[in-house]
Amino acid sequence: MSLLNEIAFSSSVVALGNMREKGEEIRRRLPRLFMNIILGFIFWMMSVFIPPTLSEIAIPGIGTQASFLVWILMIIVMGIFLIRVLSDALVLGDIFTDVFVSKIGIKEERSPKRAAREVVYIIVIVLVVTAISPIVSTIQDYGFYLSTVLTYIGLGLIIVFIYDIGRILYTIIENKAEAIAEQLTKAQKKKKRG
Repeated sequence: MSLLNEIAFSSSVVALGNMREKGEEIRRRLPRLFMNIILGFIFWMMSVFIPPTLSEIAIPGIGTQASFLVWILMIIVMGIFLIRVLSDALVLGDIFTDVFVSKIGIKEERSPKRAAREVVYIIVIVLVVTAISPIVSTIQDYGFYLSTVLTYIGLGLIIVFIYDIGRILYTIIENKAEAIAEQLTKAQKKKKRG
C-alpha cells in the first residue's frame, strides 16, 4: 500500500513541477509578447506617418526617395518584432492548449485515438452551435449578440482542437521519421561491418 502512495506522491510532484515550469514560462513570455506587440505597432505607426514627411528627399546615386527606404526599414523592424510575437505566441499556445485540454478531461497522451476523439468534439461543437444559434437569435434585443458570441466561442474551441490535432499528427510523423532514420543508420553500420 505504501508503494502506491509513493507512486501517487511522485506523480503529483512531477505534475506540480510541470505546472511550475509552465507558470514560469508564462511569466517569462507573456510580458515579452505584449512588449513585442506594442513595439511592432509603434513601428507600424511610424511606417505610416514618417515616410510621407520625407517624400521630397531623393537619395543621390540610388535614384530613389528617402521615404521608400525609411518605409522599408520600418517594415523590416516591424517584421522582426512580429516574428518574435509569433514565436512567443506559439509557445504560449502550446501551454494554454495543454492546460485547456487537460481541464476538460482529456489525458496527456499523443495518440491517433486522441486526435480522432477531438475530431468528434469538433463535429459535436459544430452541430450544437448550429442547432442553438437560431434559437438564441430569437431572443429580443440581445439575440443577435448572443448568437455572435456563441459562434465565436464555438470557433475558438474548434481552433484549439484543430491546433492540438496538428500537434499530435506532427509528433506522430516526427517519431516515425526518427524511427526510420534510426533503422537506416543501423543498416548502414551493418553494411560497413559486414
